[in-house]
Amino acid sequence: MSFSIEVKSRSERKALIEQRTVNSSDYSEIIYDFRGDSKALPVISLPIEVPVYRMENCRAFSAQQTEIATKNLESDFFSKGQELSETNQIQHRILFKLADEERASVASILKVLKSEGQREPLLVTNTGVVVNGNRRLAAMRELFRESDGSVDERFRYVKCSVLPPDTTPDEIDDIEADLQARPQTKLEYDWIGDARLIRRQINKGRSAKEVADRLRRSKSDIENTLQALDEADLYLSEWAGRPGNYDLVSADGQQIFSDIPKNIKNKNTVLQNASRAIAWSLFDNRAKISGRVYRLNAAFGKLAPKVLDMLAEQLEVQNKPINGEISGDGFDIDIDTDEQDDDYTPIIEALRNEESKNEAVETLIEVCETAIELDKEQTNEKAALKALSQANAKLSSINVDSAGIDTLSAMLNQTATIRNVVSKIEDGIKKRQTCEVDTDGSIN
Repeated sequence: MSFSIEVKSRSERKALIEQRTVNSSDYSEIIYDFRGDSKALPVISLPIEVPVYRMENCRAFSAQQTEIATKNLESDFFSKGQELSETNQIQHRILFKLADEERASVASILKVLKSEGQREPLLVTNTGVVVNGNRRLAAMRELFRESDGSVDERFRYVKCSVLPPDTTPDEIDDIEADLQARPQTKLEYDWIGDARLIRRQINKGRSAKEVADRLRRSKSDIENTLQALDEADLYLSEWAGRPGNYDLVSADGQQIFSDIPKNIKNKNTVLQNASRAIAWSLFDNRAKISGRVYRLNAAFGKLAPKVLDMLAEQLEVQNKPINGEISGDGFDIDIDTDEQDDDYTPIIEALRNEESKNEAVETLIEVCETAIELDKEQTNEKAALKALSQANAKLSSINVDSAGIDTLSAMLNQTATIRNVVSKIEDGIKKRQTCEVDTDGSIN
């Protein structure tokens, strides 16, 4: 970063903006849906060092929370640092990184500004806090003073439209929400920032329907986004052990964290926890999965009990019936039922434990693939034969000579398990053959 932030005092900024606003004859910038109407705002020019980044900007929320988590900062580091140069410098780094991002065929803000200069004014409060245009400001500051010390005079001053002095924090939140609702800007938020903006609107006491109307979206979309954020928070705190580190989920976690609630909603708490462990393990190891993770959704959805039983057999652990509550290192959720459910804690621990999880995860992925394939072909009379053929091919390709010495004991355990499985399959085949034999000795 070549631009050094030195925050001017609030009173100094306010006085400068007030003076320039009074002298402005440019009211070309219109803000819509402000206090039930549209309003023309004065446009002024400010030295580039005067505006201050808005710390409550939802677009930067993910990166802020990751900064807090990774550097062990106070949870209110950014919200309390609105007027501090140190905090603004960190926010500048976050925003400049966002300004330099390119999406699909859309050029980065940095490239557009470098090529065309500032086209639209920033939107600021009467004290210079930027409500809209934080990334543009970060980009223009870096373009103004290059790393070699040269200066681009186009960015010595920035154009700003100024909100009325009596604009409230709630109104500023609503302005951000209204800007996010515009089709041309909606995709600029990552999904965590989008969910944060929605949560903030809900926390004002508004219903999901009211928030949906403001953001021009459906009520179900609003509810699903909030549920996905809750699932991501649970994953980060309970599984990853890195609460608030949204960088782990912001890039490609939206799909699976949106899918989890829909796939576990009708299950009891024990099965929900185990289903989450399947989903979270698949997400952690998505690079090992052929294709998209969502094609395995059924593995933590309707097929979860089957997957867990198959996994328990493969890992040689037992799902014991329980009644009461889960304790220890589980999710510590009370079970409010008189029914006896399977205890999937051994499987969950195998997927979490550093010593066992590599093998457990590889087994899980294979089991998920197998369970889904069998489910797809359950009406196909040759599905079972196909599965046996695939298993036979895999077993036949094993080269014992290349196996590590420290894996031989585990391999013997696996072969014992395979013999038991084969024995059960043979017994099932013979039973079917016996049942199909007519009294006259013929086979149907």
